Order: sequence, then structure tokens, then C-alpha cells
Amino acid sequence: MSRTMRTGVLAALAVAALTAGSAVTAAPAGAAPKKPAPKFLSASQLPPHPTGWTAGPVSDGVPEELGFCFGEALLAYDIRHRDFRTDLETNAQQIVVVVGDGAKAKALAQRLDQEVRRCALRSDADPEIKAEYRAYGTLPVEEGARVHGVHTSTAWGATDIELTSVGRDGGTVTLVRWGQMGGFADAPVTAFKKTTTTAVDKLY
Repeated sequence: MSRTMRTGVLAALAVAALTAGSAVTAAPAGAAPKKPAPKFLSASQLPPHPTGWTAGPVSDGVPEELGFCFGEALLAYDIRHRDFRTDLETNAQQIVVVVGDGAKAKALAQRLDQEVRRCALRSDADPEIKAEYRAYGTLPVEEGARVHGVHTSTAWGATDIELTSVGRDGGTVTLVRWGQMGGFADAPVTAFKKTTTTAVDKLY
């Protein structure tokens, strides 16, 4: 075989190999593109605080602050979360649950909304704790979000205010909690609603 012929055969084999490799790796016709992973809030997207916020890493599991109220409702899911801290007592957490199925995600969001009030009622059952719940309405973002407030005071003088929101985009649910010492008058409801809207918008 001449050098020219041999070179032509090798080139043809190389093209065939590349074509075969492309056929193996190409996505099937009509396959849906893979959705990007949900994004979490950044520190600057939390309600403003005089000392500023520090955002922790995105981690697996349910944060300790949310376990008492929501741990049972989240047992069947893989949870990712991010903690946020300030130099004072104010703190926040966000969890994201990729359920995948819209109907199941809707059911989870509804249960989490219910658990906010149930948790307040459980706390109020303790004779040394007084809990008061307030509903702050819904937000028109993606499949919707709902905002809640709970104030607790104790027999030993502690008083705390928490805002919690639950929102959904398709098959993904997010829950955001903000808390500090104080009462309802200290709650940044308007800023927290903005934070919630951002959190749901960032899911996809």
C-alpha cells in the first residue's frame, strides 16, 4: 500500500471513530435538558442588619434550628441548607428540597406551612412558654409562597420573634427562617417578604 493510500485510510478510520464516539455521547433526540441545581440566598439578600450577615456553606441535612418544627415532615427527603449569622443574636436558615414531582412538592409545601402553626401550638402547650402566631399572607412568586410569624416568651424572661416562609417553584420547595430576640414590632416583615421572593426566584 502506498504512503498516500495508507494516510487516506488512517484519516478515514479516525473520522469514523470520532463519529461513533459522538453517537454514543449525544443526548437522545427529544430528551429534556438537565435543569441546573437550585441556588441559595446570599448574605446580601437577607433583611438588612446593622452588623451585616455571614453566610455559611451549603450543606446536607436539616439545620438544628429547624429540626424541632420541621424534622418529621422532612424525613423522607434529601435536604440541603445554608446558615446565616450576624455578630449579634440574629440568625437565619434556608433549606431547599428538590422533590422533582410538582404534586408532591405542593403537598410538602402545604405541610410545612401547617407545621409552622402546629409548632407554635406545641410550644404554647408548655406552661412556661407563651407562643403567638401571625399569618403574613402569600406572595405571587412562581407557584406561590406564604409568610408566617411566631413570637415566643418564657417564664424566665426570654422573648424571641421568628419569621418563616415556604415557597415553591415546580418540583422544588424552599423554606427560609429568620429569628432574633424581640417581638412582632421588631420583625422586618417587608424586607423578609423580599428575601422570600428572591429565594423562590433563585430555585431555577
